[in-house]
Amino acid sequence: MPLIVMIEDDRLIVEPVARALRGLGYELLPAYDGASGLELVLNKQPDLVILDIMLPEMDGWEVCKAVRQHSVVPILMLTALNEEIDRVLGLELGADDYLSKPFSTRELIARIKALLRRVEFDLQRAPQSQQITVGDFRLDLDRRQVFKGDHELALRYKEFELLSLLVAKAGEVVTRAEIFDKVWGTEWLGDMRTLDVHIRWLREKLEDDPGQPRHIQTVRGVGYRFASGADR
Repeated sequence: MPLIVMIEDDRLIVEPVARALRGLGYELLPAYDGASGLELVLNKQPDLVILDIMLPEMDGWEVCKAVRQHSVVPILMLTALNEEIDRVLGLELGADDYLSKPFSTRELIARIKALLRRVEFDLQRAPQSQQITVGDFRLDLDRRQVFKGDHELALRYKEFELLSLLVAKAGEVVTRAEIFDKVWGTEWLGDMRTLDVHIRWLREKLEDDPGQPRHIQTVRGVGYRFASGADR
């Protein structure tokens, strides 16, 4: 039974969502402010977090940032704010998807199922005791570790998935469609710009000069390529 924590201060939203999810066999634990919601996530280690932005005690952005310091749990953010900057900020802080209010319970459930299926698929397909080395970079796919030289890089869950795909096909162009299919899944319902945000995060961590990337190259209108030593 998947465990979901919902951090939302409006009980008129929480109660019908809780009934619908419990009716489908999910366990839902509600929290009505950011501080208690963060404590609940860290203590219960749920399978997914539904997180509102406008919360008392701590706003959703603060909660998201704090959760990401300890966990790769999928985070679905709820927002009444329809500005692009708010959606992008959520992605930059580590949210996996967002849903603007007002929303239907049916759409919320569809996004929850898509996120949970994607995590389950990623875990099932994870190869065992396998490493990939390209130039100065070494990926341990079993332990989900990335090294640049002797230095380990701290990557989020999706950052690692994205980098693994690009490095496994080093020197080849990987299309945006293939990346979404293999990293986010064909049922991805979120913003297509999330890929660009994740590429920017990776460049900030991998590149000596993120503004002039040498490793993760953009192939305009097609996708991205991880440059091996021979390609540069």
